[in-house]
Amino acid sequence: MPGIRLENVSKIFKGPKGSKKEPQKRFETLSHVNLQIDQGEFVFFVGSRGAGSSTLLNLISGNLQPDAGAVYLDGINLAKLNRRQEKQLKYTFGWVPQESQLVRSATVFENLCPPGRFGRMGGAMTDGPLITKALGLVGMAGCEDRRPGEFSASECRRIELAKAILYSPPVLILDKMTDMMDDDSIWDAIHLLEEMNRRGTTVLMSTHSRQFVNIMRRRVVTLVDGKIVGDVKKGRFGDIV
Repeated sequence: MPGIRLENVSKIFKGPKGSKKEPQKRFETLSHVNLQIDQGEFVFFVGSRGAGSSTLLNLISGNLQPDAGAVYLDGINLAKLNRRQEKQLKYTFGWVPQESQLVRSATVFENLCPPGRFGRMGGAMTDGPLITKALGLVGMAGCEDRRPGEFSASECRRIELAKAILYSPPVLILDKMTDMMDDDSIWDAIHLLEEMNRRGTTVLMSTHSRQFVNIMRRRVVTLVDGKIVGDVKKGRFGDIV
């Protein structure tokens, strides 16, 4: 089970291209972040919109590279992975992105089946039972042949959670997953995540759902303007000490 470490990490995004009189603006979305996450932790990342939590999760997962500093997974710098390690990375992280990535014209089964495997014998025989199991765990059993457009936004988030847990990854990264979910769906998801965490899965979750963070009382990391201003074990939403 991998541990995660960020050392003096900064991330800069560039604004619209400027002119000679007005050079291109640069925005530091994360600034000199240091963070250690041990295997098996459950961590909430909270803050106002634009605070940097999504960027932080994308850096942890390897979807983004830092402009300064380094992100380590089990002691290995994510910016220096070889091809074999890069292939393994997609099985290390289960990912629910902030914006839905479900293909509306495809069935739920097609959305969950890995690219290149749908329609092949391996996809039907190997991945099929895993897809059925994952959908059952999130309360969406029997929807394999339906399309995302037939479901509510909350149900679509459940489907994306099923995709994230499909291969039982050691680390789950959930970016604002609960923001589009109703309260009952959030509770169902939280109970599932608690059980997975109890079995050893690391859960990293950015959210604006204050009441659920306060009830859960897990580790809470608070960001303001790209900096960590609070890191509290058994914390509440916005705790800084």
